[in-house]
Amino acid sequence: MARRRGWNGHPPADDEEASRRIVEAAVGLLAKTGTAISISDVAASLGVIRQTVYRYYPTSDALMRAAAIASVDDFLDRLAGAVRGIKDPAEAMTEGVLFSLDEVARTPHLGILLSEPYVGTHSGAIASDEARAIGMQMINRFDVEWGDYGYDDAALGDLVEFTLRTMLSFFVAPNPSSRSRDELRRFLHRWLGGAILSQNQR
Repeated sequence: MARRRGWNGHPPADDEEASRRIVEAAVGLLAKTGTAISISDVAASLGVIRQTVYRYYPTSDALMRAAAIASVDDFLDRLAGAVRGIKDPAEAMTEGVLFSLDEVARTPHLGILLSEPYVGTHSGAIASDEARAIGMQMINRFDVEWGDYGYDDAALGDLVEFTLRTMLSFFVAPNPSSRSRDELRRFLHRWLGGAILSQNQR
């Protein structure tokens, strides 16, 4: 392997470490700035040239996606804490959606596939296998016995897609400022919750 220069005097031992450090730098910059970042920003923070970053992530989109994926586990852990102990599926999903909307607004790299400015070019990704897999991880963190409410794996998959598309709608057309958080909670519980509970009536 060719000797790497830069890296603030501490070159990575191998390509895996290099890739990990690039993603960690991207996540850190995104959390600090609250906005989208460039390959140049990441390269500068690592003390390398842009071509070094491009070697591992050929586009900004590829790097932003990697940063989003790297943040998923921490997000899911915090989501689990937010819905812990809620047994009712409508209440659990309502709180889960509220938490997710807040987190994506607060931490932009979690919304790479959903929020502006990415929604204009990547909205189709909401129904991707990757997005659905993350959605399944979300609802499996809930303290809900889904089988007791008529849900098998196929129905849970449909519920994940429906919920993801509901969340996407709030990024396209944000919640009106005149509607309070409690009012939004009631809105979601009435309509999203009603759809969830209808599964047991089939």
